[in-house]
Amino acid sequence: MALRIKSQWYNEDSERSLEEIAGALAFNGWKIAMERAINLHGEHFVYSDDQQRLDVIAEYLIFQTQLVDRMVHGNLDSERRRALVTALALRLADHMEENSQDLLGPGEHRSRFINRLNRRSADYSELGFGEQGPSYPFMRHLGYEIQQLMGPSQENRWVIDQVMDIDGPEIYKQLKRVLRNLFM
Repeated sequence: MALRIKSQWYNEDSERSLEEIAGALAFNGWKIAMERAINLHGEHFVYSDDQQRLDVIAEYLIFQTQLVDRMVHGNLDSERRRALVTALALRLADHMEENSQDLLGPGEHRSRFINRLNRRSADYSELGFGEQGPSYPFMRHLGYEIQQLMGPSQENRWVIDQVMDIDGPEIYKQLKRVLRNLFM
């Protein structure tokens, strides 16, 4: 079943703030990450618990944040780019907080996500991104992080291939379309 993405504004003639765009990106980003996490399960990869599933979703969200940052690089000045990416990260942290509390109960879910995002941002900053999108090492990093989360079980040993070859490119394709449509 295809994922339905809402990437068109109701009133296309209105000017949108960066915060509004970030909110729409976060909403769609959450849907994309959830769909990819469900897809992993559908491909017979095994989650041990809800925390592990949420951690995988968090990695997909962090990956998307890095993609947005790279994709808007030439289109926004550094101040507006920083404002967009910060607003996106905060909205994604809100989604993580809300969903983590629903599944896991009270905790420092928001700050845990933001801390992970900050650590991963340093990692991704060293990886290439060109006109064709994320480089092989960029995709490999996503796959590696998810493989570390999924553990060394027999069922999950090939998850890095699934993430690098299918999930990462699909996320990039979907997010590129969403971003293009939201900025039009």
